Amino acid sequence: MSLPFSRRSLLAGGAGAAAALTLPAAAHAGGGSATSVGFRLDAEVLDGGEQVVSVTLGAGRLGRVDPATLTTGTFSVHAKATSPIPIAAGDAIYSEYDLDRPVTAARLDRHGDIVLELSHGEGQLGGGTLGYIASRGRNVRLDLEYTITQNAPIVVRGRPVTVARFRQGRLSNPEVDAFGYHRSRSGLKYRLYSPPGRARRPLVVWLHGGGEGASLPDGYYDNETTLRANRGALGFATPQAQRIFAGAHVVVPQSTSYWIEDGPRFAPLIREIIREVERDRAVDHDRILVAGCSNGGYMSLKMTTVYPELFAASVPVCGVVTDLITDDELRAVTTPTWLVASRDDTTVPPEPNTVHAHDLIPGSLLSLYDNVVRDGYQFPGHWSWIYTARNDPATAGTHLWQWMARQRA
Repeated sequence: MSLPFSRRSLLAGGAGAAAALTLPAAAHAGGGSATSVGFRLDAEVLDGGEQVVSVTLGAGRLGRVDPATLTTGTFSVHAKATSPIPIAAGDAIYSEYDLDRPVTAARLDRHGDIVLELSHGEGQLGGGTLGYIASRGRNVRLDLEYTITQNAPIVVRGRPVTVARFRQGRLSNPEVDAFGYHRSRSGLKYRLYSPPGRARRPLVVWLHGGGEGASLPDGYYDNETTLRANRGALGFATPQAQRIFAGAHVVVPQSTSYWIEDGPRFAPLIREIIREVERDRAVDHDRILVAGCSNGGYMSLKMTTVYPELFAASVPVCGVVTDLITDDELRAVTTPTWLVASRDDTTVPPEPNTVHAHDLIPGSLLSLYDNVVRDGYQFPGHWSWIYTARNDPATAGTHLWQWMARQRA
C-alpha cells in the first residue's frame, strides 16, 4: 500500500522526500518482510506535456538486490490523478485517471534502487501530471497518488524479501528541477535557469501560452505548468541549446491571468523581471532574446513594440495578432523577428496573425509548416511551439537557435 500525498506535499518534498526514497528498512534474518521502502515518481516532459515515465523504489538500503529476481510482473503500479482544486458543477477537467500503469521493464540503477519503467507516450492516457479545466482554459498540476504492490519476493543477499509497505515521495524531473523558483517585487512569479560560470551570457525570455497562466479559484498560481505543459522553455536549457548559445540564462514568467488580457499592463512587469535577472546574474545586455507561444507569441511581439531597443531577437510562435497589435506597430518593429506557425492551426489561424505579421515586420523570417508532426505522431496544428523547442525551423541552412545566438541588440 502507499500513503496519499497531495500536490503541495510533492512540491515541498525536497530533502525529506529524498530521504523517504532511501528509508532504511531491514529484512528479518532468514528472509521475510522489509518494514517499508520509499519510492520516487520520475517524470519527463514530452512534446505533448509531462508524464511519469518510471517509479524508483529505494531498495538499495535493503542490500544488494539480485537483478535476476526482477521481472515486469514482480511489482504492479496503480496511479490515480485528481484535480487539486474543486471543479464546479457542469465544468470538466480533462486527463484525470484511476488505472493500472503497465510496467515495461524492471532494473537496478547505479545506487542499487529498483526502477520500474512504465508504459508512456504521446496521446497515452494515464501518465500525465497536468489536467485541463475546460471552462477556464487552464492547466493545473494534478494530485498524484501511486500505489505499489509486490507480487513476488525479491532476493536480497540471498534471501527472499517482501516489502510490507511502500511510501510515496516526490515527483522528480531533472529538467524542470533545474529551474529555480522566484517572485518579482510586483508579485509576478517566474522560473529561472542559469548556466554555471561567471561569464556574461545571453538571456532567453520564454512567455507561455494561455493554458499556463493563473486566474483560477483558491488562489491557484503554481509557477509549475509553464515548464511542464510543453518543452518551449526547457528546450533552451538542453545541452544542445546551451552549446549553441555558449551558455544561456532562461527565464519563464507566469502570468497572473493571460497575456492577451492586458499586454500593455504585463509588459512592464516582464521588464521588471528581466531587470531582476540582469541584477542577480551575469547577463549580456546586448543578447536578451524573447520568445513565446500562442498568448506568449502575442506577448513576445508586444514586448518588441513597447521596448524596441531591448531585445536582440524575437521569436513569436503561433501568436495572436488580430485586434491586438496594429499594422502601424508591426511596420515599426525593428527587432530581428522569426515567426513560426502551422497552416492547420485552427486555434490561431496563421494567415490573419503570423503571416500577416510577417508581411508587415521589416526583414522578418517565417517558418510556416503544413502540420505539426514529431516522431510520427501528429499534434494539433496550434502546437507549432514543438518545432521551436526542437530547433527545427531553418532558413538557408541556419537553424533557429543558431540564428538567435548570433543576434546582438
